[in-house]
Amino acid sequence: MNSMIIGVAVLVIAALVLAKILQGLKSTPTGYPYQKKEALFTPAERSFLGVLNQAVGDSAHIFGKVRVADVVVPKKGMSRDDRQKAFNKISGKHFDFILCRKNDLSVACAIELDDRSHKAKNRQQRDEFLQGVCKTAGGRTRDSKTGGE
Repeated sequence: MNSMIIGVAVLVIAALVLAKILQGLKSTPTGYPYQKKEALFTPAERSFLGVLNQAVGDSAHIFGKVRVADVVVPKKGMSRDDRQKAFNKISGKHFDFILCRKNDLSVACAIELDDRSHKAKNRQQRDEFLQGVCKTAGGRTRDSKTGGE
């Protein structure tokens, strides 16, 4: 009889532990209100990536959703405050795609797709800002609307 009571007690404890584990898997830890996105790229970006892969072939590596601050940095010689302000302006922005040279992974060019969202005034200002950043960092820019530099 004692072994039966012990067996039932073990089963009850195991059920309680399992229930607690399952409850923990379902709940979101406090302070982490995040979820996974369905895909890294929009359908238009995925389509462009396929074309870009064909065009580039083996001549370059393609990286997507690269933070601007990982590609350009504020100029040396600025005051600490000015350097931080300049960094803050680029830290939350990203380029759609970056092409890097295969031999050393140096940046060859940055690509920003110009979809319908870029018709909004704030997006146009952002695009102009990024063109200025690239130009002063030593890169060439192209106006996607006219094709001119």
